[in-house]
Amino acid sequence: MSLESLNERSRAIFQQIVETYLETGDPVGSRTISRAEGIGVSPATIRNTMADLEEAGLLAAPHTSAGRIPTDFGLRLFVDGLMEIGNLTKEERAAIKGKCESNGRSVEDLLAEATKALSGLSQCASLIMVPKHDVAVRHIEFVPISPLRSLVVLVSEDGSVENRMVDLPPGMPPSALVQAGNYLSARLVGRSLEEMKGVVAEELENKKAELDAITSRIVKSGLAVWSGSSGSNAPASLLVSGQSNLLGGVEAKEDLERVRRLFDELERKKDLIRLMELAKEGRGVRLFIGAENNLFSLSGSSLVVSPYMNGSNKIVGVLGVIGPTRLNYARIVPMVDYTARVVSRLL
Repeated sequence: MSLESLNERSRAIFQQIVETYLETGDPVGSRTISRAEGIGVSPATIRNTMADLEEAGLLAAPHTSAGRIPTDFGLRLFVDGLMEIGNLTKEERAAIKGKCESNGRSVEDLLAEATKALSGLSQCASLIMVPKHDVAVRHIEFVPISPLRSLVVLVSEDGSVENRMVDLPPGMPPSALVQAGNYLSARLVGRSLEEMKGVVAEELENKKAELDAITSRIVKSGLAVWSGSSGSNAPASLLVSGQSNLLGGVEAKEDLERVRRLFDELERKKDLIRLMELAKEGRGVRLFIGAENNLFSLSGSSLVVSPYMNGSNKIVGVLGVIGPTRLNYARIVPMVDYTARVVSRLL
């Protein structure tokens, strides 16, 4: 089934049903559609068309003699082919920028404020996947602790500081530590630790680095203490904000059960992170609607996400909004897109 296989009247009725459902959350009946501007056909004709759309898998009847609601497949067809993306107001843009810029002392602060801005404006839960140790490094220094031990101090662009202990070769002169620190710091500009490790490894292997044997050994030891805990292999974390918004307007028992299941899914952050990793494969907003993904097969939820980039124009994380499939996609898609662009600019 595709939109091209529907005639003009069927597309108009289908679009009106979906838009009305997304606005009200209630099943839509033929009389409601007949009163809509531009439809111009009788309720009986609309009922026949609705039956055809239901048979095609685009609509479903939740209760006997009730109106129709779009299926997940129907929502996907609507979003991809019929939805008109709205524009954010000046006030909404200002709210997002103001939130993100007001507390941007570190990457964590910036991303936390971005989640609050998204959850507040969307009235849904918002989430941001935060990479670990994938920010650019500003400075690295070796601080001698004893003749055979040194502290390696790593300062990132976001202001975070990490320390590691490293063993030193016997008889090493103090100047070797200074030379090793200067050598690594000179190669850190605009690079994450993982990127720098690749550059240094190539230089050492091809003898391009003007370092003696002892200093080269210290450089390798200093990088080795971060192996397996940085860069592309680093575990991501997930910031979630506004879960209480998901309870707004919940009255029916089945809706409460759906929200409970969504809360369970938010607790299983590893599953959500794996799903959001898919959005890092390309730029732009991506939608996961209901049962299209096994993670949301029980709760009937949708996820609208977009990747964000760092100062090197490299995708480092994903942010977005999660809620019931009855999201205001036309409003939330540009909201997520704009927030991702603001975060990318600030990073």
